[in-house]
Amino acid sequence: MTKAPEIPSAMLPGGVRMPLLGFGTWRLRGSAGYEAVLAALQVGYRHLDTATMYGNEAEVGHALRDSGLDRSEVFITTKLPPGKAGHERKTLTASLRALGTTYVDLWLVHWPPPARALAPVWREFLSLRGQGLARAAGVSNYSIGQIDRLIEATGEAPAVDQIPWSPAQYDEGVLEDLRERGVTLEGYSPLKGTDLGHPVLTAIAEKHGVTPAQVVLRWHLEHGIAVIPKSSRPERIAANFDVLRFSLTRDEVAQIDRLSRCPVPGPPPG
Repeated sequence: MTKAPEIPSAMLPGGVRMPLLGFGTWRLRGSAGYEAVLAALQVGYRHLDTATMYGNEAEVGHALRDSGLDRSEVFITTKLPPGKAGHERKTLTASLRALGTTYVDLWLVHWPPPARALAPVWREFLSLRGQGLARAAGVSNYSIGQIDRLIEATGEAPAVDQIPWSPAQYDEGVLEDLRERGVTLEGYSPLKGTDLGHPVLTAIAEKHGVTPAQVVLRWHLEHGIAVIPKSSRPERIAANFDVLRFSLTRDEVAQIDRLSRCPVPGPPPG
């Protein structure tokens, strides 16, 4: 096991430190999933993202045990399916059993449940966190309005909102709204929908001697946004992790920001 380079991190409530570069495991199942997770840990990833819906928590736990790493060295995220609203404890207990651990570092509501269940589910998340089954609690695919409902009901914001994020989806307003509420943005599908052949990305990549995909991942880190690229190919897993040896200038970050297809709000009427 090679020593992992230092990965930038976000400090979540309760003093929980989350590595900003993680390994996504969606659709990675069976022996191929196990091998991919093990390869990621050997490369240096120390943040694994899984979910009940992925059906691979056992493979993730198996790979972690076989990696030789101590449980405390790896940040593990899993998620509650929306259909399991009202069965939070049972679902988390099953996740812990599959992962082979007594706690997860971050537990997310995978998708918003029906409106009437938003606050009750969140209260149960906070309760189970308080019992030590999760070190931090958050949400995924929630709007700012839905997050505000959780805050109004409990006085506590989610630690994380995991949402689709890429240069094409960059939205400064959403990023600022989350930060104002103390919520860390975690992006998934960072390369989906990204034109890796765009002249802006290829020019920046050439300057740094890296690939456009690596530029996109590094762009997330420059913004302080967590990112969880996924791959089953060892060479791609290694390349996605190899974004810690270079950085982007402010101007390069701004150029990538401008690739956003999100509408820029105009001045207020009147």
